[in-house]
Amino acid sequence: MARFKHVARKLRLAAALKSNRAIPIWVSAKTRLRVRRGFSLRNWRRSKLKNI
Repeated sequence: MARFKHVARKLRLAAALKSNRAIPIWVSAKTRLRVRRGFSLRNWRRSKLKNI
């Protein structure tokens, strides 16, 4: 990827980075382990972002 990134692309990458984190511990405690992990966890090597 180029060193210079357009602002729109940089904002989309930042949003993808923020959405790629585990759920808080209190969520699984409050739902009594019905919710165990986020459904959209992404690894940089396994699955790539589309249209960014």
